[in-house]
Amino acid sequence: MDRSHDELARVVREHAGRLTASLVHLLGDFSAAEDLVQDAIETALRRWPVEGIPDRPDAWLFTVARNRGLDVLRRQTRYREKLTQLQWPSPAEPDDRLRLLFTCCHPALPRQAQVALTLRTICGLTTAQIAAAFLVPETTVAQRITRAKRKITDAGIPYRIPSDAELPERLAEVLTVVYLLHNEGYLSSTGDGVWSRRLAGDAEWLASSLAWTLPREPEALGLLALIRLHQARAAARFDADGHIVLLPHQDRSRWDHDAIAEAGRLLARAATHHRPGPYQLQAAIVACHAESPRWEDTDWAQIVVLYDMLLAVAPSPVTRLNRAIALRYLAGPQAAMRELDDLAADAVLDRYPLLHATRAELLRALGSPEEAREADRRALDLTANPAQRAVLSERISWT
Repeated sequence: MDRSHDELARVVREHAGRLTASLVHLLGDFSAAEDLVQDAIETALRRWPVEGIPDRPDAWLFTVARNRGLDVLRRQTRYREKLTQLQWPSPAEPDDRLRLLFTCCHPALPRQAQVALTLRTICGLTTAQIAAAFLVPETTVAQRITRAKRKITDAGIPYRIPSDAELPERLAEVLTVVYLLHNEGYLSSTGDGVWSRRLAGDAEWLASSLAWTLPREPEALGLLALIRLHQARAAARFDADGHIVLLPHQDRSRWDHDAIAEAGRLLARAATHHRPGPYQLQAAIVACHAESPRWEDTDWAQIVVLYDMLLAVAPSPVTRLNRAIALRYLAGPQAAMRELDDLAADAVLDRYPLLHATRAELLRALGSPEEAREADRRALDLTANPAQRAVLSERISWT
């Protein structure tokens, strides 16, 4: 078997989320289910390098977890009936990840812990990937996850989709999880193309399930529209060598225009509820790009207005940065640079590579190539993504 430990671990993680959700559903015990999954993973990492990856890795892991559960629980009478029910669900059966998603986002857990736990448990992201998404140290994420797991077990948090009355307490966090999952898949911090596509596919599945389950929640529709708009442009984002193709240079004939139209219909449905929110507004911004036949036809005035609306409902430094990028094409690089100067003191943004890469572009436009090169070097130091690093390295070499 000629596969590295990291590659094998990636295959295992692809199936860990669904396995955990299924075991939680069947056993009703979050901690016990996670212990069984970890045992199965450790067994796979010992045996697969020798035996090879099985044809059905998901069923293999489930069988190992089930057998381990039988060994541990057969002496406990109250579990015997449940153990007889343990069968690996067929693809046609409902996926339990949506229920587990809401369990992880219970209001008894701190908000940041909810998101981190879900990304780790259901989606299989590493603590490093989650830390990159939150722009916080990896040790902070690990502590949040540990405390959240303990709270779920100690408080006996139920495994179910909440009632309509409970939704407002959890929906925002659930949507955040799916949004961050898609972001990690759309441009993975690991640079792993296969892993990225799976994460993006998981995010679209979860968003679609949420929109179907909660048809009167406009933000669920908005998030699904946002994800589908990004996915519709995925085929044109990289060239044959795996290098990023920036938006102005993408071949728009390769975009999935049927998916773009469907996303537009989702946004129209969301608008009928007259409750605009951040995901609807972000989707509307992406739609301005996706529906424009050429880069030169982009409606930058509308995009800036939408960013102003987004800042009103969900202010954040990253949104201000994105507004500054759009402002460049509406009012010129000097106006955009003034916006960036106002953001310079933000400690979180200072660790965000896009801030420094944007500053580099503006400095070039304003005739300061040496300063631009330094800004690109700072951005390069802050990103581990190979595709991003290739773009930045090329810019540094020809500045």
